[in-house]
Parts: sequence; structure tokens; C-alpha cells
Amino acid sequence: MFTTPRFLQGIVPFEGRGLDAPFSLGAQFSYVVPAGITAQPLYFRGGNSTDELVCAILQRDGTPMRYFPIGARASVHVPLRVIQDLTPETHVELHLAAPAGLVGTLVADVGIVEL
Repeated sequence: MFTTPRFLQGIVPFEGRGLDAPFSLGAQFSYVVPAGITAQPLYFRGGNSTDELVCAILQRDGTPMRYFPIGARASVHVPLRVIQDLTPETHVELHLAAPAGLVGTLVADVGIVEL
């Protein structure tokens, strides 16, 4: 079976809007499964530069799929491969929720494989 890896990754400065107000991290953290392809999320890795908890949220077609709390000046690595398949045309996007006014940097890497 031929597979193609895809990576949503980057270092992103942010200003929090509240833990109940997640926001998109931009186009570099957005992916649409091509027609005729199935994809699987493989892992999420993220780091938080601030002194407070933030939460990265992987959304599937606009609905939260997985939450990744990242502690103060901490990191997290979560394997995802056995979670579920992403069918053709599925849109996944990484969002961030952080306390209002909190300024910091998120380092994030989401691995996806097309099957």
C-alpha cells in the first residue's frame, strides 16, 4: 500500500481570547482529505511557551475531534493512529484556546497519512 505523509506544523505567536473561545491557527494548520483518499491522523505534538495552560483543539468539519491540553511551559505528544479514519473531503483544522489576554507562542506538529 502506497502512503503519503502530510504535516500541519509551525511556530505560532498567539493572544488568548478565553478558554471558551478557541480560534484557528491559520491555513498552515488546515487540511482537506483529497477525493478518493482516506487519511489517518498519526500524532499531535505541541509545546506552550506561557506560564498558563492552553488547549490545542483538532477540529473535524468544524466540530472538535480531540483536545490537547498543554501545561505551562510544557509539551505533549499524543499518538492518534488508532483513533479513526478521515474520509474524502473531510476538513481538519487545529485551533487554540487560551486564557483571555495571554500572549505566547505555540509550537505544533500534526502528522497525517494519506492511504
